Amino acid sequence: MQLELISFKLCPFAQRAIIVLNSCNIDYKISYINPMDPPAWFKKISPTLQVPLLKADDTPIFESMVINEFINEISPKNLHPDDAIKAANNRSWIVFSSAMLGNMFDIVTGDEQKFIAAKTQLLQSFDKVLAAKSAGKFFNGNEFNMIDAAFAPIFMRIAWINKYTDNALSLAQLPEIKAWSDAILAVPVVKNSADDGLDDAYLSNIEARKGHLSTLLVD
Repeated sequence: MQLELISFKLCPFAQRAIIVLNSCNIDYKISYINPMDPPAWFKKISPTLQVPLLKADDTPIFESMVINEFINEISPKNLHPDDAIKAANNRSWIVFSSAMLGNMFDIVTGDEQKFIAAKTQLLQSFDKVLAAKSAGKFFNGNEFNMIDAAFAPIFMRIAWINKYTDNALSLAQLPEIKAWSDAILAVPVVKNSADDGLDDAYLSNIEARKGHLSTLLVD
């Protein structure tokens, strides 16, 4: 089976798929497009015109969670807990995390009022996640699972924002979440899921959006 992941470089949902593919040791190639001006061949195969999209041989698979579940199904390695209830609970929190990526977008693009509201919502969401998280360095304990891959792009972007500002999204008030973030960002498949220079591209994106966050950047 030939797999081709189609996305753009800053897409957090595609980064999730890259982490899952590499965690499962599955061969694939990746192609980048301009989502604002997608090529005709992409329009033909994507009913939503959104990325990521995974081509499995000639069959397009779309929606990021479906893509990751498919990868998990074809892998000998199960990235969900074996217990069905725990696995379903993990999937619920993965869906929940997607809304948190929406908060991250508002933090980057919004004016001061929107920035504050999105930051507040993000931290409140982490409080809810923490109540469900097990003891151990990852969500379910000491094993890296699909849900950890889902949160990885959030934590990586928070780290970038804190790097380029005076810790505008500090997790100091949530030490358990900070420890979880540190553990996830130290995993090789997570570190290798971002191309060289992607942090600089994220900085350029913050500057180009001209939201309140861009006024908090430091040299």
